[in-house]
Amino acid sequence: MLDLPFTFQHRPANPAVRHPWLLVLMHGVGSNEHDLYGLAPQIPEAFHMLSLRAPFRMGPGAFAWFDFSIEPNGERTINEAQEAQSRALLAQALPSAASQLGVAPEHVVVGGFSQGGIMALSLLLSRPELMRAAVVWHSRLLPQIVPLIAAPDAFHGKHLWVSHGTHDNVIPLAAAQSIRRQVQALPLHLAYEEFASAHEIRPAELAHTVAWLQGLYGAV
Repeated sequence: MLDLPFTFQHRPANPAVRHPWLLVLMHGVGSNEHDLYGLAPQIPEAFHMLSLRAPFRMGPGAFAWFDFSIEPNGERTINEAQEAQSRALLAQALPSAASQLGVAPEHVVVGGFSQGGIMALSLLLSRPELMRAAVVWHSRLLPQIVPLIAAPDAFHGKHLWVSHGTHDNVIPLAAAQSIRRQVQALPLHLAYEEFASAHEIRPAELAHTVAWLQGLYGAV
């Protein structure tokens, strides 16, 4: 049994895979570890899949990586202490999980939807040495993370998937386009796609993401 600072669901990799990968997924605000675990049947068998529960409880079965509020002008204000605490816990959990599962750091991928995607992006940009790649679905880049972005040389060989819905009414498409602009200055491999969807992961978006994951481990 894995020993981690989170409640989680684990779908093991196929035992026949000699050098398995690890995909760590993080849900959106108000959800829990069972949400993205529903994607397990679609995730390639070369991956251990961990679906984590965020540490801050909002209500029955509802959790968040950090609290936030939306000002009258539409600006979002986050609880910076909670975000930093979640990020620190994740930075501790990733190498611990990889070590316990026998996965090399260069075979670790973090991903998430909405607020979970925010955390995945924050981790890749601030602690790229912990992983090979990040999956960011329908998310945004926190301005608080920009000063923490690692030196460009740290991103050689790193990969980033960013996808968003053109009709997303929760986090606007402009947020994803802003991520694309921000990371284009970094020497990482960016895959960026827009889908005709709202704030959701539809089958086509998932299929494209899975194909990208397969390309990652197929290239090693």
